[in-house]
Amino acid sequence: MKVFLRYEDNEDESKHKTLKITLPKSWKNGPASRLLDQFVESYNGGNEGQSSPLESSSMHLALRRSSAAATNDDTATTSLEDVPSDGIIIETIADRDDVFVCHGPSRTVEEINTERQAKLDQEKEALKNLSKCVHFGCNQRFPKGGPYPDCKYHTGPPVFHETAKFWSCCPNKKAYDWDGFQTLPACQQGKCTDVKDEESNQKQFLGGCDLREEMNGPKLKSIDDFNASAAAGGSEGAPVLERLRSVLGELGVENELFDQVLEGVKKEEMTKNGLQEGDAKVVDEATKTLGLKLKKAMKAIAVEQLRIS
Repeated sequence: MKVFLRYEDNEDESKHKTLKITLPKSWKNGPASRLLDQFVESYNGGNEGQSSPLESSSMHLALRRSSAAATNDDTATTSLEDVPSDGIIIETIADRDDVFVCHGPSRTVEEINTERQAKLDQEKEALKNLSKCVHFGCNQRFPKGGPYPDCKYHTGPPVFHETAKFWSCCPNKKAYDWDGFQTLPACQQGKCTDVKDEESNQKQFLGGCDLREEMNGPKLKSIDDFNASAAAGGSEGAPVLERLRSVLGELGVENELFDQVLEGVKKEEMTKNGLQEGDAKVVDEATKTLGLKLKKAMKAIAVEQLRIS
């Protein structure tokens, strides 16, 4: 593992220094402060540090991070992010990273996290009195009730298809990474708004299935789907539940268990919406609710996997 330690935090360029270090294996699981001490020792032993030596206690390490600005200027911003003095090198610094040596005392992981959380809490409190523009591609926030700032936006939702990312209203302008997508220019100008079009059923984003459906028209029902829908009084959710029951059965979920859960969800929907048994809407609402419950369960598994890893 190699890193480049760069000291550029000085108006006098003759005091700048870059030190390339190949880390011993024993260093990788050590604290980042070891890198800082090594650089200061090298700097003070060279010509740059003869007249103005550095002190480890008044310096810290930082990494340059870039992100697309969440405004309408379509530009990317860069900033230096502090490396905690007690952060494990291999967990905080990547191979061949440029690590900047800056003035100001180092902080620990706990100190950085505490400051970060305080900042998040402050931002969250500030957002309570702000509205967010509902135009696609505009992330501006403004006081509730206005004034409404100028807005650059897209008329259609974003499309994420395989590796390509683009706006459905501008299909000829594509990006293949998130930063590039964030900087794609808007196609419309106007004023921000926080009023959603309640009559519009437009999706918030599109995928490959949406593109194929747009090209080929709506998918035709199979005979099995048609029969399942007809048997449930025309419910669109009935064939979905039939397929789900079959697939879960292949995964080891007994049909009896599936039926028990589905009946419970149906009763919840009848009570909540005042529906009668046999009403096609009961099946449709139960399908949506069951989908949400399965999604929640999958998210919980994903969170647990991240915690373990």
